Amino acid sequence: MESTEDLESRLLLQPWTSVCFAESTKLMAKAWFGDAGYALLLSDLTNMWYEKADTEVIQQRSKELNKRLTARASSFLNHLCSLMCPLLEGENNSSTSFSCQLSPSTLTLHVKSELLGLPFYWDFHCSAAPVEMMSCHLVRPLMAMSLALQSQVRELASLLLQKDAEIEDFRESGAVLSRERLKTEPFKEESFLQTFEAEILPQACCLGDGYLFTSNLKQLYMSVTQQQAKAVCKRHREGDCESPEHASSQDHAQGAADLPTEEDKIASQSAAVQCVQDTVVPASQAQKVQLPIAKTKRKKAKGLFG
Repeated sequence: MESTEDLESRLLLQPWTSVCFAESTKLMAKAWFGDAGYALLLSDLTNMWYEKADTEVIQQRSKELNKRLTARASSFLNHLCSLMCPLLEGENNSSTSFSCQLSPSTLTLHVKSELLGLPFYWDFHCSAAPVEMMSCHLVRPLMAMSLALQSQVRELASLLLQKDAEIEDFRESGAVLSRERLKTEPFKEESFLQTFEAEILPQACCLGDGYLFTSNLKQLYMSVTQQQAKAVCKRHREGDCESPEHASSQDHAQGAADLPTEEDKIASQSAAVQCVQDTVVPASQAQKVQLPIAKTKRKKAKGLFG
């Protein structure tokens, strides 16, 4: 059976989802329902609210809100999961209604549905989340994501410049483009960045639409949090920290204080590659693999010109 600590670690690995409880109430949410309870985290990018409930809390609250229903805590957990999962996946369930009351210090999410033909009510009582949790679930992952995406953009820009040089070499050799509509202008990074800042960036900064994480960004977020969880587990195994809470707080403080130095950029590039391709090379083959990769010359593409 999962412990309450497992709930928190599982919650960290869940992606953020935009939810709308009313026209004026748009929040980001993530949740995890396990055997021992649930953990729920919500944020409006200004405040963050959190609740962790074990089986004892669930049993007691169910007696207060649903006096006509008698069931095990696991049954209520399964039903709550079936109600919340469609919400977090952006699906509407006409038989379930949600309403939200929030303040900077508290948030109450009211749920009204049915269970076995009887009315079912539930209240999620969330209190203000600590600063460490906001850093763990938002600040540090978003910083790591931005560094990974920046490294990806630089790599793509480098590949475009190489492709332009390759195409120019073909043209100087007398190659002719078979279809004129496929002709492209040479890539100019400075012009690209100017267009990006003038046209694309203003659209990306419109956070009010409630759609903050696309499917690709959700996957990148989960990859980043997985790497963070692995780093914390490694510290625990090596015995560098006195307790898991101490390790987590140290990891949060270090991540928030570190600036993107050259070593950080190199590390973020390695992390981004590992997120996209989870390929493990045996230690005995590491030197054999690295040397050919460093000396391999890029082959010219075939079939670009007729």
